[in-house]
Amino acid sequence: MAVRALARVNLGAIERNTARLASVAPDALLCAVVKADGYGHGMVAAAKAALAGGARWLAVVSADEAAELRAAGIREQLLVLGPLSDEELPVALRADADIAIWREATVERIAALGGGRVHVKLDSGMGRFGTRDPLEAARVVAAVEAADGVTLAGLMTHFATADDLGDTFLDEQLERFLAWAQPLRAGHPGVLVHAANSAAILREPRSHLDMVRPGVGIYGLDPFGVDPAEQGLEPALELLSYVAEVKPCAAGESAGYGRRFIASQPTTIATIPIGYGDGWRRGLTNNAEVLVDGRRFPVVGTVSMDSITVDLGPQSNIATGAEVVLIGA
Repeated sequence: MAVRALARVNLGAIERNTARLASVAPDALLCAVVKADGYGHGMVAAAKAALAGGARWLAVVSADEAAELRAAGIREQLLVLGPLSDEELPVALRADADIAIWREATVERIAALGGGRVHVKLDSGMGRFGTRDPLEAARVVAAVEAADGVTLAGLMTHFATADDLGDTFLDEQLERFLAWAQPLRAGHPGVLVHAANSAAILREPRSHLDMVRPGVGIYGLDPFGVDPAEQGLEPALELLSYVAEVKPCAAGESAGYGRRFIASQPTTIATIPIGYGDGWRRGLTNNAEVLVDGRRFPVVGTVSMDSITVDLGPQSNIATGAEVVLIGA
């Protein structure tokens, strides 16, 4: 039976992508980022596949995500990347997760809750979380050393432009980070220094350090916007639908809201029962292609909540019920 919107996740692809990225950084541990429900692929299943592919750590963004992984029986080391409220912090600690921090006050909160493992974050240029001031970051490290039960487990940062091959800001960030982290690392044996996301792993070996943190790459997405196969990656997600309606469209006739597609010549229009309500973004209006019966055709007209229209051309023999691949191959 045809299904309006069917997403399939290839867990074997996640496992292979993880192994591929680990092979690029063979001297570093790999921490697979599975936040946001495993980038929409299913967090627990993606985590288990990444671990099978060689991941030694898993990263999430919230305390609840860490608790969910523990409830699923995952015992490998976890790192919570995001900020934690007073209510969230004890949840993360009970999940035995390491925590990214950048304020002395957070050290005090962790100590008051009985202690935990922390990774001090320097904002080397991303402009979000972490302190921009290396001296303040050093004071946070000193506060960790002085606090009962709090252990310094890592020093970290995050890159802003690693996926832009024409930009040199990655080099600036790396130099800024290493100028702060290397002296501290020398005095703290066993502390993990880490920074590299998927793009940095593939682009800059100097960024690999002690641990790498791939996100999009383990799901088979190329961070540079080219064919993932060029990097040995396989997209793990496939999104399918089917042709629900086929009708002729004369020159001058239109399809969709706002008449944003008007046929310049006679053609055939297929209507596919999937739309922005199913996650197919409206921004893809007149700006995407799909596979219908294995052949590539353009999406035309405005993306509706529960349907899109596809131009099959004037000589189409495609019938209703034909499979449509919106993501995948």
